[in-house]
Amino acid sequence: MTRQKVLVLYLANSALDAPTVAWAVYDGTGETRPMAGDTDTPPYRTGVDALKDGWRLFQASQILPHQRGAEFDVSYLKYEFFFERLVEVAV
Repeated sequence: MTRQKVLVLYLANSALDAPTVAWAVYDGTGETRPMAGDTDTPPYRTGVDALKDGWRLFQASQILPHQRGAEFDVSYLKYEFFFERLVEVAV
């Protein structure tokens, strides 16, 4: 049976080779129970590094211009990339 693992990387800017600033991992196989921020170092330095390791990029956040006056708003992480890896598991 095939299960999905999801990796969410928040990068410093919209380029896939930008440094990772935050991350989360979700394991649909049930083998691990990682949580966001459970390590001091990101699983990948950049989004390109995740691609090189076999993760498939399936969504990137839409790049929208800042509204006037919100150029320095830090209420959310803007550059979010979703990756997946399909894993065969025994049932």
